[in-house]
Amino acid sequence: MRIALAQINPTVGALDANRRLILDAYRRAADLGADLVVYPELALTGYPPKDLLDLPCFLRRAMEGLDRLAAEMTGPGAIVGYVHSARDAGETHGKGIYNAAALIDAGAVRSRHFKSLLPTYDVFDEARYFEPAHEVCVAEFRGRRLAITICEDFWSQTLYELLNRRIYHRDPLAELAGQGVDLMIHIAASPFTLGKVQVKAAMYRAAARRWGKPLIHVNVVGGNDNLIFDGGSNVWNAEGRVVAQAPQFEEALLLWDSDAPGEGREPDPEHEESALYGALKLGIHDYVAKCGFERVLLGLSGGIDSALTAVLAADALGPARVTGVAMPSRFSSRHSRDDARRLADNLAIDFHTLAIEPIYQAYLAQLEPLFAGTPFGLAEENLQARTRGNLLMALSNKFGWLLLSTGNKSEMAVGYCTLYGDMSGGLCVLGDVLKTKVFRLSRWLNRRGARIPESTLTKPPSAELRPNQKDSDSLPEYDLLDPIIEAYVERREGPEEIIAAGHDAQLVRRVLRMIDRSEFKRQQAAPLLKVTAKAFDTGRRMPIARGD
Repeated sequence: MRIALAQINPTVGALDANRRLILDAYRRAADLGADLVVYPELALTGYPPKDLLDLPCFLRRAMEGLDRLAAEMTGPGAIVGYVHSARDAGETHGKGIYNAAALIDAGAVRSRHFKSLLPTYDVFDEARYFEPAHEVCVAEFRGRRLAITICEDFWSQTLYELLNRRIYHRDPLAELAGQGVDLMIHIAASPFTLGKVQVKAAMYRAAARRWGKPLIHVNVVGGNDNLIFDGGSNVWNAEGRVVAQAPQFEEALLLWDSDAPGEGREPDPEHEESALYGALKLGIHDYVAKCGFERVLLGLSGGIDSALTAVLAADALGPARVTGVAMPSRFSSRHSRDDARRLADNLAIDFHTLAIEPIYQAYLAQLEPLFAGTPFGLAEENLQARTRGNLLMALSNKFGWLLLSTGNKSEMAVGYCTLYGDMSGGLCVLGDVLKTKVFRLSRWLNRRGARIPESTLTKPPSAELRPNQKDSDSLPEYDLLDPIIEAYVERREGPEEIIAAGHDAQLVRRVLRMIDRSEFKRQQAAPLLKVTAKAFDTGRRMPIARGD
């Protein structure tokens, strides 16, 4: 049997466009002689549809869309992820909505398979919307018995092994395998995080070996809001080796013949900088495209964060769709001004300079009666950042451009950022990337040509809001700060564990206090692109008002 893995990039809520996308892949697969075409989880609605599922009209259109889709699939069979609503069918208990997969053959839906395990951790909130399947059944397709699982249903045993505790009482894959199957088919909308490729590879290898059956894994690709889906669909043989592999971060149609499975191999290891670059580039591109923007702009300070953001934007959208604006003040160094212009020239992006000194002076003059007798301090520093934010937002409003915020995860963690200033924007590209990783990724990108000026990479980081300012005046050095942030935020370790790992106790307590007290800022920040196991966004829900 020839099976096509359709790694597609749907848009949340775009039911008609997604149906056309599905059909386009279906027709191409049919031309290649496929017998079965497999699509990702919730391919028809996009993932995650969130509170669209609270709208009866959306549910009706989703069900109608599946019927229309099935009627046009008269050649190969298909497995399509969709939202199933049983409300109109008279179901009176539970939510009546299911995360589902439809097996389609000869122009009609032949069987429906519902997701059993509904994740409610990190960015996932599926139990809010869906009813779980209470039993599972094998799908019959042209003489083959298929075990169809939907994302989390495959993770029960793996999460147990990772956490050393069971978070689910069931193992749907084991229930299906116990009924006797020829092939395991796993459809997913599994968001990208650094290091997850290795975890998934270990999971698929173990499942293929455990049950002694080939495994087809189809993951969605694309960006939806803060989530990035990397694709990476693949086929595993019964010995737990990869026999077919789709690329990461791009749409693909992968064909596999079960009668000529090919020689198995180990999956490719993840290269962190390459994966991070691919994820951020795709996240920018799809956020801009799916939100309907034609162009982006950002402030260019001559620093590393804005430089990396500009490179990623130019690569994601093309230089002709990026505008950089330098906004020097009396405290901006000559080398920072030069670096901003050199960067824009290297990237061939549109570049403008708007000096903020006259506006800044007007602010100070207006505030002078109230500020009289007080020393120059944080308020005067942040006025500069807010002036810049106002100018950038004026351009955004005037021309309909999306403003990219350039702050990184280290700064957001400890509150080293200005509300309504450098935090202004519609998308924070580096909000889940620590400062040390910003430098590593920038150097990696420069390996094939120094687009980011060398002086930007080598000068001490500075906000340049007062004379001779350096980040290290207010913060620990980033190589000391970032491991503490990573331990506390991403691994959820407490102060005792972090100190026991060898970090200075006083420094740990200081950093954790800064993180906790900056929550009010982060909850007003622009959406960020999630690339780690725990990002400052929907996956980390901390109270603002809290005790120590």
